[in-house]
Amino acid sequence: MVFRGTVKIYPVWVLITLLVFIQPAYAYIDPGTGSMLFSVILCSVTTVFFLFNSLILKIKCKLFSKNTLSETTHKFVIYSEGKQYYCVFKPIADEFEARQIPVVLYTSSQDDPFFKENYKYVKVEFIGKGNTAYFKLAFLRADVCLLTTPQLDVLQLKRSRNVKHYSHILHSIGFSMDYKLFALDYYDSVLCDAEFQIPLIREIEQKRSLPAKELEVVGSTYMDYYAKKLPELKIQPSEYTVLVAPSWGPFSLLNRYGREILDKLSATDYNVIVRPHPQSLIVDKELVDNLMNKYRDCKNISWDFSSENIKTLAKADVMVSDFSCVMLDYAFLFNRPFVYVDTDINLEALDSVDLDKQPPWRYGIMEQLGRKFVPDRDKMENITEFINEVIRDENLKQKIKLAGDYAWEKRDFAAKNAVDFLVKIQQEVSEK
Repeated sequence: MVFRGTVKIYPVWVLITLLVFIQPAYAYIDPGTGSMLFSVILCSVTTVFFLFNSLILKIKCKLFSKNTLSETTHKFVIYSEGKQYYCVFKPIADEFEARQIPVVLYTSSQDDPFFKENYKYVKVEFIGKGNTAYFKLAFLRADVCLLTTPQLDVLQLKRSRNVKHYSHILHSIGFSMDYKLFALDYYDSVLCDAEFQIPLIREIEQKRSLPAKELEVVGSTYMDYYAKKLPELKIQPSEYTVLVAPSWGPFSLLNRYGREILDKLSATDYNVIVRPHPQSLIVDKELVDNLMNKYRDCKNISWDFSSENIKTLAKADVMVSDFSCVMLDYAFLFNRPFVYVDTDINLEALDSVDLDKQPPWRYGIMEQLGRKFVPDRDKMENITEFINEVIRDENLKQKIKLAGDYAWEKRDFAAKNAVDFLVKIQQEVSEK
């Protein structure tokens, strides 16, 4: 039945009467409908939450804009969420410096290595963390702003109406669709690692009715950065060194099978290094603390929390991970294999959910470059034998090399290509 006309708002006493005298209905909600209703409720609550946060931010912007808004319009601004992205932006900052082009680099780490650089044309400034930084960036004036932070204008990080162009640079090799939903939707351009990423981003744009972004294949700045550092390390992998390098969150290796796998590895002759994701120290801190305490007396287990992972990667004969992108970094830089444990991650939360082809490229290529360990099928007591087989598998190395050439294009020239593109964009937007 369809009702037309004016909708009446009934008084509160009418609603109370209906609640008091309503009779029980002898019915049920089938599981499928219940799941759908739960999803609708959850989405509604989430939407209201973010709308409320957005409203609060807008009110703050109105109240404090005069005190926060800078009158200076910068040609180029780089924002780094922290020192963990030093490897992403260092080659680009060096390129700007070499060309004597002024650029402002904002960071949310007070101990960012950028502060130790003796730059003349790159101005480094700490602008606080989290919402403090996002609030300041909301009033930024710039021609071009380069970030590696996903979900611009979706969560707390809002576009400034005084920034003419936002450009995103990837901070993991492989595929941008491994980010959370709507990661790149509101950027004006994306600096890609390889050509294969472009049609996939275009497919997302089309299905979400988004304007086409400028997509430029520049290569990977942070992979170039690490590749140049390898000769300086002079570290040979010690025999039987296993690096456990998981991602973070409820589906991570440490959350799902941390105790089980460390129990097995602690009973071996392996030198075991556990390197949790930096975000684990925030989201999974209690878990990490408990595991460190449990295995504090195990002489063959050590923990690594250094800001750069390259030295730790260089020491390992094999990596054990889950769905972390660090596996591809490790494979392509050192041509060594990895084991990834199936943790039943929910791929529906990723940006690739709208792609026709599933799963994302990275999850397909992982099966070719490493070995998938399924606990229910392969049994956790067999994990050490599984790792030994992977170390001895020489066929994986050739596959790793071919995949690296495919996913990491224009090696050694990523910074030059990126700055070329940004300079071109700046000239275009300034003319407009």
